[in-house]
Amino acid sequence: MSSTHLPVGLARRTASLSSSAIRDLLALTARDDVISLAGGLPATDLIPVDRIAAAADAVLRSPDAVQYCETAGHRTLRSVIAARESAVRGGVTVPTDTVVVTHGSQQALTLLAQALIDPGAVVVVDEPAYTGALQVFSIAEARIEAIEIDADGMDTAELERRLTAGLRPAVVHTVANFHNPRGVTMSEHRRRHLAALADHYGFWVIEDDPYGEIWFAATGSVHGTGAPPPPIACFGDRVIRLSSASKILAPALRVGWFVAPPAVCAAVELLKQGADLCGSSMTQLMAANMLGDTAWLDAHLTILRREYACRATALTDALDAEFSARLTVSRPTGGMFAWATFEDGTDTSELLAAALEHGVAFVPGSAFASAEEYGRSLRLSFAGSTPAELAEAVRRLGAAHTSIRTR
Repeated sequence: MSSTHLPVGLARRTASLSSSAIRDLLALTARDDVISLAGGLPATDLIPVDRIAAAADAVLRSPDAVQYCETAGHRTLRSVIAARESAVRGGVTVPTDTVVVTHGSQQALTLLAQALIDPGAVVVVDEPAYTGALQVFSIAEARIEAIEIDADGMDTAELERRLTAGLRPAVVHTVANFHNPRGVTMSEHRRRHLAALADHYGFWVIEDDPYGEIWFAATGSVHGTGAPPPPIACFGDRVIRLSSASKILAPALRVGWFVAPPAVCAAVELLKQGADLCGSSMTQLMAANMLGDTAWLDAHLTILRREYACRATALTDALDAEFSARLTVSRPTGGMFAWATFEDGTDTSELLAAALEHGVAFVPGSAFASAEEYGRSLRLSFAGSTPAELAEAVRRLGAAHTSIRTR
């Protein structure tokens, strides 16, 4: 066989697979003159570089930091994650052995897909969906079914109707907290309902939660909390929770993890041994040093929540002022994204080309779902820009919109 030809199986997997629209867009928006609201990147100016340096200095004093670790991750970090998971689940003990550390949560999702999904199996996703999940499930050759989400998250009543009609998914994937791209949070009622459906029909729920720590204070309450409801995992035994240090510490650490029943952990460990043997002891211990320092972490998260809330308000206020009734804009209560839909028929893929000419970028809604209605929508990330930059970005977006509407 010629070295220029892919093996049949790999060729079949890649034939219909396109690169992530967001990753392609990031390559186009690297110019200094473009204000990018496209990527889901945390704010560089809010990454705690001094604390990261201190963590590196502390862990490098131990030879353990430069040695191999267990495939499932360094036990020190797994213990810290287990303790944090126990806290978020209301004090229910989460055993360390149910935690697996991965090279970012995207690797966790990829390994779980390999472990849980056979070619042709059904996977249910949100609509609109996180594009990274769509890529993973496409590579796994899954048959993807989408369930529309609204202000309360995935429509579990619709899911139940399809299950009653015979749908039998292997996995249901959802971003329950501060959804990417919609920004919404699943209600507690729907969390309970989804967990009950999983128990009844025997599918796995993958609760993808990279943004759950980034909630904003409740409106009108100085001491209020905008923390999301308890995890879906609180309400059933067939739930796998994913999270990451990337959004609250630094992406370069490449530390993600999942919490799952022991049988799932064991299956993924075998796959991970073949993929990379183990992760970096050094960055895992650095993450443990910071995540385990609860006083520092609480103060850091307070800063993140305050700053991201300020940026979210700056963006949505500017959009309201610029577009008024022509654009319906979500009001984020946490996370990194706002979702907006044009009411004047604007095609956001067409708008993107004009926007790039005016020096601003976003992600069209069509990157997240194929239904025609999403062609009028767009996702905007407010996390990586200052309020002044966000105001300028919206001004440029308004100019781009005017340019295509007056042609």
